Amino acid sequence: MIVGIEDEERDAIMRRKLYGNNVEATCEYCLYGRRSSDGKAVLCPKKGVMPLYHHCRKFIYDPLKRIPSHQPQLEKFSEDDFKIDV
Repeated sequence: MIVGIEDEERDAIMRRKLYGNNVEATCEYCLYGRRSSDGKAVLCPKKGVMPLYHHCRKFIYDPLKRIPSHQPQLEKFSEDDFKIDV
């Protein structure tokens, strides 16, 4: 339990989705859809072959289908950067 927070505020925090609440509904992120081998379409057991950015009433968001963006490489540091001169 989150201590010191009102019930309504706690509920709002717990309802937040993994990638935010404004996720666009597309077949690409649907629980049912599987990406085709060429990557240009989604194979759906409910509707058949669908474009990536289409969606239907059967859409259920699956956050594990999202591909995270690449993180920038960190700078190279030397040991001198971490020494404290007294």
